[in-house]
Amino acid sequence: MNAQQKVFRVRRNYNRWVANQTLEDYALRFTANSARKWSAMQVALTALGAISFLALEAIGGAITLSYGFTNAVTAVAVVGTIIFLTGLPICYHAAKQGIDIDLLTRGAGFGYIGSTITSLIYASFTFIFFALEAAILSLALELILNIPLSIGYLISALLVIPLVTHGITLISRFQIWTQPLWIVLQILPLACIALKSDEAISLWTGYNPTATGPDFNLIAFGAASAVLFSLIAQIGEQVDFLRFLPQKNKSSRSWWLAMLTAGPGWIIIGSGKILIGSFLAVLALKHGIADDEASDPNRMYLTAFSYMNQSPQFTLLLTGVFVILSQLKINVTNAYAGSIAWSNFFSRLTQNHPGRVVWLVFNVAIALMLMELGIYRVLKEILGVYAIIALAWVGSMVADLVINKPLGLRPQTMEFKRAHLYDINPVGVGSMFVASVTGFMAHAGLFGDIPRALSSFIALGSTFVCAPLIAWLTQGRYYIAREPTVFPSRAEISCCICEHHFEPEDMSHCPAYAGPICSLCCSLDSRCHDMC
Repeated sequence: MNAQQKVFRVRRNYNRWVANQTLEDYALRFTANSARKWSAMQVALTALGAISFLALEAIGGAITLSYGFTNAVTAVAVVGTIIFLTGLPICYHAAKQGIDIDLLTRGAGFGYIGSTITSLIYASFTFIFFALEAAILSLALELILNIPLSIGYLISALLVIPLVTHGITLISRFQIWTQPLWIVLQILPLACIALKSDEAISLWTGYNPTATGPDFNLIAFGAASAVLFSLIAQIGEQVDFLRFLPQKNKSSRSWWLAMLTAGPGWIIIGSGKILIGSFLAVLALKHGIADDEASDPNRMYLTAFSYMNQSPQFTLLLTGVFVILSQLKINVTNAYAGSIAWSNFFSRLTQNHPGRVVWLVFNVAIALMLMELGIYRVLKEILGVYAIIALAWVGSMVADLVINKPLGLRPQTMEFKRAHLYDINPVGVGSMFVASVTGFMAHAGLFGDIPRALSSFIALGSTFVCAPLIAWLTQGRYYIAREPTVFPSRAEISCCICEHHFEPEDMSHCPAYAGPICSLCCSLDSRCHDMC
């Protein structure tokens, strides 16, 4: 029996940015089945378009020059495998249910308000990497067109905004249209190097700075891994596109192929690019590039494209086109993902939602500020610290999906709507807190030199102990506050507050208003005092 209405209904009117789903792109909502109109292949190509980012080469070059070939390549292999395995359950559940990484986190052990913290962590990833990628683009503009860095930063930031306002509709076209040219420019210089330089590979595989010694060094391996682990949060950006995959068909090979390649499979391509950066950094040293510039992707690809022709001007042009294309392809994704993450964060913090486009501009503005502060100069330090927090979040979520769910330590339902969630679920929040503190203690050297180097592994490993333990101690009772309402019809249902129509997966029954309410109206309501 429905509860008696307690609050007088006042129609909520959203501004045209929020009401227009081409602009809003289902930020804060279940991705409607009717909106999942793209083929699995098109969604996969859109998601994979983001893997162009040259920060991967910069990271590969930086860890190789600092820790040597053996330690860098071992770290890439180990961390790449871990990122693939952790990304697989996240991508599967998010794509299957049509929800983004923030909504998945709510149901995977964090609760409605608890996931606000992870929205901030994820938003930080998007603007940190936006700033890093735009800084690389700005260095290219300075190198090619002699544009001062401060102006280049502004240009690099503003170029992205019009490409992201219309969400996946425009981003998909941009990624697919630019993909062939990007692939050609990525492969050609490497092929020319392979044909013209017999000793390039041996120089690379034999490279080792004297500080790390001639062989494998556990401390150097751990330090390299810490930088690489910061990339684990990239899975959130892949999920933001994978939620548009058509509804899962058990016999659909195309669905599985798209989910695997564009989801956890991003790290396979990503690891290849990290190794390319590692190789090109050593090659740049051979060509007389200074140690502190050899890990700059602009210098790397200037060296690489010089193997294709003898004209410095044409080499510069090819480098500029490649860098600009690569950085625009990734930063449309960073800006898009950031707009969704900030929408989730501020909707819960302020119970107000002016629209995803507003948070798009906000995210770009923060990134611009970081660029002006010189974030690129402290790349390794920032990523090493950020990795611990990101691992604590992602690890806690994965532990909930691959341990707690199969063992029955939590309900099988993956709920994301405020009406059915506790504000705080101690499973995810507690696990993330313990893992973060443990990781930072190790990073500070409180447990010794080796645990300090392996602090990222310690943080991740802690989550697979803490999450199941807390779920067992709490008997899984903080996942579902009340059972979801089952609506009899599969047709769209009218929200009693905004009066728009939504699919049943996005609707709940509100006892305060005594009627169906959509997930966004439910999230933004402050008059009901959580009566449900």
